[in-house]
Amino acid sequence: MDIALPVLGGLGLFLYGMNLMGTGLQKAAGEKLKKLIEVLTNNRLMGVIVGTLVTMVVQSSSATTVMVIGFVNAGLMSLSQAAGVIMGANIGTTITAQLIAFKLTDYAPLAVAIGVGIWIATSKKKAKNMAEILIGFGILFIGMDMMGSGLKPLADLPAFSNIMVSLENPVLAMLVGLGLTTIVQSSSASIGLLQALAGQGLLNINVAFPILFGDNIGTTTTAMISSVGANKTAKRAAIIHFLFNLVGTIIFMTVLKTPIQNIVTKLSPNDVQRQIANAHTLFNLINVLIQLPFAGLLVKAAKAIVPGDDKLEGQEAKFLDFRIIETPSIALGQVRKEIARMGSYVEDNLGKARRAFVEGKYDEIEPALEQEQKINKLQREITDYLVRLSNAPLSDEEHNQVNVFFNNINDIERVGDHAENIIELAEERMEGNLQFTEEAIDELHEIFGKCQQGFQKAMEAFKTNGEALAKEVLVIEDEVDALETKNRTNHIDRLNKGLCSTGPGIIFLDAISNLERVSDHCSNIALYVLDNYKTKPRNI
Repeated sequence: MDIALPVLGGLGLFLYGMNLMGTGLQKAAGEKLKKLIEVLTNNRLMGVIVGTLVTMVVQSSSATTVMVIGFVNAGLMSLSQAAGVIMGANIGTTITAQLIAFKLTDYAPLAVAIGVGIWIATSKKKAKNMAEILIGFGILFIGMDMMGSGLKPLADLPAFSNIMVSLENPVLAMLVGLGLTTIVQSSSASIGLLQALAGQGLLNINVAFPILFGDNIGTTTTAMISSVGANKTAKRAAIIHFLFNLVGTIIFMTVLKTPIQNIVTKLSPNDVQRQIANAHTLFNLINVLIQLPFAGLLVKAAKAIVPGDDKLEGQEAKFLDFRIIETPSIALGQVRKEIARMGSYVEDNLGKARRAFVEGKYDEIEPALEQEQKINKLQREITDYLVRLSNAPLSDEEHNQVNVFFNNINDIERVGDHAENIIELAEERMEGNLQFTEEAIDELHEIFGKCQQGFQKAMEAFKTNGEALAKEVLVIEDEVDALETKNRTNHIDRLNKGLCSTGPGIIFLDAISNLERVSDHCSNIALYVLDNYKTKPRNI
């Protein structure tokens, strides 16, 4: 227990510190992280650079790879792009081992003290993000120190000496590394444990080197597990990660082990912790240099292992994947795309409602009702996603944006409901063989046209944050209000003169009332754009 408790406690602090530091870095990076992904092209070298930088921010190659699977699953990234990012993630993860090798344990309490002091003293979000980075950094090294202290007594245990002797077998050592990383789900943590052993003089580079190889294979299990339930392209991304590290391990164990081991020993002859860090970095860097030109073969191999085409079943949403929530700024961009997609369904249904109700094209009724079911399902899925996203580490601006999205999808869904109401009125017209006067048809076309124009501009304003478009929507809303009042008056006048009957008259009034509500919801969407996501919607 004297060994197990401090080692387990130290490992827990290490993982928590790494996670806290990564969260702080991610929140500090914010929109910059999103732009990094957006500049990604089919150039695999750019993908490697992006993967490296993103992993340095999130402090975990597993987290980056899981995000990549989410990106692929959501259609944000192609398999070819994913290959480059995954390779870069392996380079980025080595930064943690390099930090540990600097032996900054003496400064860890100071980092925590400064971080906590900043956290208490300020309410500014940026300062709090910096405080999180410092606190996480300090806790990481305190955990390393605790692990080292806990492992020290192992030197006096004959059983441990026997284990070290058995690990002179490189295959066995590699399997130990694989198993350890699979258990702790972090190659950085397992390599940190190796460095803690080395710091106590319990491990040499000859034993550590094959364990490092196993660590790199073991880190792929997180992505493999994450790909369960994803589409086939996302599963292939996980396979690419596994194949990349497996091939690299084979190359290093058969060809490059001795030369690389000699290099790291000469660079830091008396520092095994630094030797482990350098070996980890060189393994991943050289592995990328060797395999990057053959990334296309990895993609082909992954497609052969996971054959067939993707079939999206169950989920209506196209752009949403819960793995992307790890990077909230990107997740918000995906939500915006999904809301825009939902809006396109609603816009289409408004057109169907017009053709069915005004023009008597009743064959539009059934497709419109089926599409309304898709709209409702999309609303539920986007809402569920936003609920999960709201619990992620968000900046104040991002929290505000989540709240706005909640209201936007409500307004868009309500427009869909009003279109459905008009479709149902079209059914009444069809069943009763009800006819409108030419004047009524002209009035319906006019108000319908204005509402469709208003919704189209509102959605375009939402997608682009277009202030001018949003102002046009408000003008259209006033015009629709005036048309609704005028059409209602004209209709009552026609009834009084006996120019139309009561049956068509009732559904005419219901239709223009629904259209006026459509325009009000368009106005709500526009107001959020104009007021920079601060205006509350009207109660409708």
